[in-house]
Amino acid sequence: MSDTQFFKDTGNAKSNLQDYSVTEISSALKKTVEERFGHVRIRGEITGFRGQHSSGHCYFALKDDRARIEAVIWKGNYNRLQHKPEEGLEVVASGKLTTYPGSSKYQIVIDNLEPAGAGALMALLEERKKKLEAEGLFAPERKQLLPYMPQRIGVVTSPTGSVIRDILHRIGDRFPLHVMVWPVRVQGETTGAEVSNGIDGFNAMPETDRPDVIIVARGGGSIEDLWGFNDEAVVRAAANSDIPLISAVGHETDWTLIDYAADVRAPTPTGAAEMAIPVKAELDATIASYRARLQSALTRKLDKSKSDLRAAARGLSTPDSLLELPRRSLDEASGRLGRGLDLATRAKRASFERVASRLSDRGLTSAIERNKERLTTSMQRVYSAHRNNVTFARNRFAEIDRRAPLAFSSSLETATQKLAQADRLLESFSYSNTLERGFAIIRDSKGKPVVNAGNVKSGDAFSVQLQDGEFDAIAAGATSAKAPAKPKKSAPKPASDNQGDLF
Repeated sequence: MSDTQFFKDTGNAKSNLQDYSVTEISSALKKTVEERFGHVRIRGEITGFRGQHSSGHCYFALKDDRARIEAVIWKGNYNRLQHKPEEGLEVVASGKLTTYPGSSKYQIVIDNLEPAGAGALMALLEERKKKLEAEGLFAPERKQLLPYMPQRIGVVTSPTGSVIRDILHRIGDRFPLHVMVWPVRVQGETTGAEVSNGIDGFNAMPETDRPDVIIVARGGGSIEDLWGFNDEAVVRAAANSDIPLISAVGHETDWTLIDYAADVRAPTPTGAAEMAIPVKAELDATIASYRARLQSALTRKLDKSKSDLRAAARGLSTPDSLLELPRRSLDEASGRLGRGLDLATRAKRASFERVASRLSDRGLTSAIERNKERLTTSMQRVYSAHRNNVTFARNRFAEIDRRAPLAFSSSLETATQKLAQADRLLESFSYSNTLERGFAIIRDSKGKPVVNAGNVKSGDAFSVQLQDGEFDAIAAGATSAKAPAKPKKSAPKPASDNQGDLF
């Protein structure tokens, strides 16, 4: 067939094909992909993961060294996943293939997500451990001490497994007390959320009801079985617990992230019960030992005190020896007391008799008469003295009355003479006499005398006082102050009536 024939036939074939719209061809492709592949498992590395979208869905891609496929996890499926997607994690994703007509892409809608083998889980665990450790959730200073004698113990575990039976059996053997169980699933997708809710639930209880210690327990298993206890929510709840927490997950060789955040890690759930409470029998034995030791110590103390008391008593004197000297002194004093009383009575009686001999009616009468005569004499003397004083005072007043006019006239004459003498002296010192000799008094506009020529300025107004009156004047020119010249002996100039030449 020639090239010309090929193109011609091709053109005829195109003209026979059915026309599809973009929506129709996209729907056909979507149906073909979903029917052909259905549910698939894809292994690849997560890339482009930025967390949940505001809608709750997750969008990212799976890739290997040669290809890439878009992936989506709807919000409902994301909350049920046991292993959440993380950037760079190699996983095995299960879901169905479909297309997205809006951008002509095919993608996988993921229903389940698992790390690609134990190596991937360990790498994820190590990366998560470093992240939480950097936040300080494993710091030793966050650890709390366990109470020595708790009253209630809270256990977060499965209520149907052998773990809770082992814990209850061990507590019953050691020290029976109240145990509170928070039932959770210890394996599966919801383990992390249920365990963290259990820890937070115990902490949210009132202080009077909540446990004194929390035990988070589970039996042994593979890394996949214990993965729920590596959940970030569980680690943060354990680190933020106000109640001391014991982690008892797995066997002694099994380590999960909650072990690092807990206050104490127990190798087994039974070991956690042993750490939480002491043995009652041992406590009873210890108390009995302390009671016996205390009783023995008290007995020894009492015996020693009695011995010390007897030794001290031997060094003390007897009551008779202590009271011997005071008793003898008392006897001697009592013997002298009778004789002293008799002597004192006799002396008082003799003194009384001497005084009584001097007392009689005649003596009293004589004393009264003598005192009466003495009082009469004293009254006569007082009356005579009073009469003499009145006569003297009357004579003295008459003498003063006679001499008073003469004294007043003499004093008035003396005062008149002194006044006349002072008037003459004042007249001699008055400036009026100076004005009569031709001098004048010059006063400024304020009425103050002018005494210095240097204070005079041209145009100043003055008043000039002479013997027979005053007149006003104005300075014609300033005069400098000079020392007064000594007057020359010359013929006196005739007096002039013009006193204003200086102005």
